[in-house]
Amino acid sequence: MLRFRSLASLLAGAATFAIAWGASAEAIKVGVTAGPHAQILEAVKPIAAKDGLDIQILEFTDYVIPNQALADGDLDANSFQHQPYLDNQVKDRGFDLVSVGKTVVYPIGIYSKKVKSLEELPAGAKFAIPNDPTNGGRVLLMLQAKGLIKLKDGGTLKASPIDIVENPKKLEIVELDAAQLPRSLDDVTAAAINTNFALEAGIDPVKDAIAREAAESPYANIIAVRKADKDKPWVATLVKAYHDPAVKDFILTKFKNAVIPAF
Repeated sequence: MLRFRSLASLLAGAATFAIAWGASAEAIKVGVTAGPHAQILEAVKPIAAKDGLDIQILEFTDYVIPNQALADGDLDANSFQHQPYLDNQVKDRGFDLVSVGKTVVYPIGIYSKKVKSLEELPAGAKFAIPNDPTNGGRVLLMLQAKGLIKLKDGGTLKASPIDIVENPKKLEIVELDAAQLPRSLDDVTAAAINTNFALEAGIDPVKDAIAREAAESPYANIIAVRKADKDKPWVATLVKAYHDPAVKDFILTKFKNAVIPAF
């Protein structure tokens, strides 16, 4: 579902930029998922405005619609996904989208209301993972690294539960929409939850996770645009504003290592 900011808010923002920049201000629509991505872009917005770029932020509640909206021209850019997810979407859906800059890393965490460590997982425990191809495989690779399962031929980012060849604890892998994982904690033994959805649900990724992906995770999030737009001046302005030292300071101060700058 797409969540637009109020018309009054958009009009007020437009008026502010019109006063500051006059008719020369260029407006773009950037799609984000609710939570940290939206909060960070709010910090980017006034910095971009100094260079005449008016960022209108549109929030989504899932990982599916933002790329379709960008491909359809309803957005000019989006900021919500890591590179492997974009690569998979481009391959599977034929989107003509490209990455133009890195943003942040969200080390994925494992959470539970029933056990305090992975070692305490009982035989037959229900373990929930994201149902999208890249994040699901990412979690299975993490479980393999923790010694809980073994994947066929070592596994890949596209691994799925059918690729599990050894499962000593007979974990029952439950695939759910990533946005629904925080709600699943009452019904499963443990769940791997993307940081943005954990934070939105009031979960502290640093304090509450019983296990966490290494901070040097290769899954850096990115800003994506249509390939035809990648060399347009506004793209460089957007990336420059995002990579401003003030934005890095905001991320480090606001999220306290739950979200890590990738620039």
